[in-house]
Amino acid sequence: MTRPAATEGMSGWPPPVLDPGGPFAGPVNTLAWVLFVGGAIVLTIVFIALVLALFGPRKLKRRLGGERLIWIGGLAFPIVVLSGLLVYGLTTTTRLTAEPRPGEMRVRVTGEMWWWRVAYLDDQGREVLQDANELHIPVGQPVVIELESADVIHSFWVPRLAGKVDMIPGRRNFLRFQADEAGSFGGQCAEYCGGPHALMGFVVIAHEPAAFAAWRGRQVQPAMATGLPSPGQAVFDRAGCGACHTIRGTRFNGTAGPDLTRVGSRRTLGAGILPNNTGTMAGWIGDSQAIKPGNRMPAYPVLTGQELRDVATWLGEQK
Repeated sequence: MTRPAATEGMSGWPPPVLDPGGPFAGPVNTLAWVLFVGGAIVLTIVFIALVLALFGPRKLKRRLGGERLIWIGGLAFPIVVLSGLLVYGLTTTTRLTAEPRPGEMRVRVTGEMWWWRVAYLDDQGREVLQDANELHIPVGQPVVIELESADVIHSFWVPRLAGKVDMIPGRRNFLRFQADEAGSFGGQCAEYCGGPHALMGFVVIAHEPAAFAAWRGRQVQPAMATGLPSPGQAVFDRAGCGACHTIRGTRFNGTAGPDLTRVGSRRTLGAGILPNNTGTMAGWIGDSQAIKPGNRMPAYPVLTGQELRDVATWLGEQK
């Protein structure tokens, strides 16, 4: 029976943690099961020993309290087991966090309060294009993620593609993953970073190689068509949105917030918490604080309902 393509994201939240969707998530899944089974075995042994110590024969109780068993069970056993798990865990994860090799696709993901800045890089590590809150990758190809933080400690986690890796200010960590099938894979910040941490989601969209090449070709082009300004663009300009947001092909070049060049093609808004459509876009612009309290975008109560619809429609056209 053929397994359906991954369709995670908002509709599939929370993402399945123990269902690897690529070769780099498989070893992490195996490590998790080793820990689960090992922990269950140790707990069972401890529980049996406790029952025997409380209700077992007097002779057996004396043996359980003997010095030899304490040395074996209390010292030797934990040292051997924990050392073995440490070596196994480090061996398993080393390949996943190695620095990029020539020819591998590279993407830099920067954790912000409380969204994700995504920059696609060339072979020399130079930024080619920028996106936000979602990552597009080709099926069957390893991708190296360079993880950074712009403010506090975050943690990048897409359970079906790889393990979680911290994003630490002033440090660059690496994570390698690959998708074996086309579809979307939900992710989440896994380190409490204050405020609306629980509403800091992420989506990875895996395309067949030809579809990914076509997507990337569109992305590097300005999204704006030349022509007369629309009512929505006028509202965007008057409200000062360009001070924080960039739309390539226009004079709006702010860098504090997400790049909105092709925001209309994104699947979600607010870092994975809302479906992307005209209604949710208008609601987000009007009062994002009511949707995601503590985020850094101010509310715009001065905009009328028609103005909100105009700017939301215009942004939805940026594809």
